[in-house]
Amino acid sequence: MQKAQIPTYERIAIDLANRIYDGKFKVGEKIHGRSTLASEYKVSPETVRRAIKILEDVEIVESTKGSGIVIASRENAYKYIQRFSNLASIKDLEKQMNLLISERDKLDDQLFDTLRKIMDYSGKLRHTNPLAPIEVEVLPGCNHIGKTISDLKFWQNTGGTVIGLKRNGELIISPGPYALILEGDILLIIGAEETYDRVIHFMEE
Repeated sequence: MQKAQIPTYERIAIDLANRIYDGKFKVGEKIHGRSTLASEYKVSPETVRRAIKILEDVEIVESTKGSGIVIASRENAYKYIQRFSNLASIKDLEKQMNLLISERDKLDDQLFDTLRKIMDYSGKLRHTNPLAPIEVEVLPGCNHIGKTISDLKFWQNTGGTVIGLKRNGELIISPGPYALILEGDILLIIGAEETYDRVIHFMEE
């Protein structure tokens, strides 16, 4: 798999370096011309030229117009193979790292998706939780102004229980059944999911 990531000309250079190190090509010996190598490796002469150029740069071969391609150093061939081995290891580690990053990104997506579901679910629960009070303001013209919570039979008519009353910036906890409802009051009510709609409807009667 990792070889597929390496350019063809570099693979040819590595193969030639291996052949030189193994003694198939000896120092001082001429190797086939570019066109013969191109035919052997089934690539274009340009690809072979680039491979030979690599081997020249690291002084494994020498190439002149008159003499052709001559093997210069078995030791340099070994150094080049070793360098490639390290490169292969790095490429393998990079591949492993990219795989881990990809897996982490998937986990992050799953985590955020789960978090969104929790937030969404919590938002819905906030409206259905009977212990989370709803606030309803007593608007001008409300027919129930001046009456007590008991007079209104508030729980019987709405299913809601008045647990608090905000009046002139003050909060009255557990106002009791005989508390008067006044204009501008804000009632704190607990009840089931349908309580809010029933309270609004009742206060607008």
